[in-house]
Amino acid sequence: MIKSTIVNDRPRREAAAMETFLQSPNEESFTELFLTLTPQLVSFFRSHGCAMDLSEDLSQEVMLTVYRKAVQLRDRTRFRAWLFTIARHALYRHHGKHSVEVVAIDSQDIVDTRTKPMAPSAFEFHHWMTFLESNEREALTLRFVEEWEYHEIAAAKAIPIGTVQWRVFNAKKKLATRLKGPGLPRRKAA
Repeated sequence: MIKSTIVNDRPRREAAAMETFLQSPNEESFTELFLTLTPQLVSFFRSHGCAMDLSEDLSQEVMLTVYRKAVQLRDRTRFRAWLFTIARHALYRHHGKHSVEVVAIDSQDIVDTRTKPMAPSAFEFHHWMTFLESNEREALTLRFVEEWEYHEIAAAKAIPIGTVQWRVFNAKKKLATRLKGPGLPRRKAA
């Protein structure tokens, strides 16, 4: 009976803590809000595969954002939705920063091009790449040779994903005119 009273009392306590904080944002009202909502944020991050320490760190980051930006909230009835939107964005940022995998390469597997001649296809590849600007070469290499996803390249280079997509598109467009030669298959117009 006591447990059901506590569970049923939670929404009322949440609403009271939110309203008190939004009416008078100060350390005392924020402390109550923090103590009320942080366990739910930790559970949210844990349910998305985060370790306990990371979940707590991300929860604190979310609550700091709430503290700083609560005055910008237009519709107070949407506070909870706004809170979890901030939480989702914190999770996306975390995964974006940590999604690039580092692959270890054994130094014995590296071919020294000064001692071994390059295969014709590798030579042609390097020749084609000279027609591109350096940022286009880098985008193509990361996308198709290293097989990175667009969002991984954008995160690693700290540029918008649209910029990465545009560089790859332009590079492919430039190379398409160079690759139309005898012996290469041509695409038929639809």
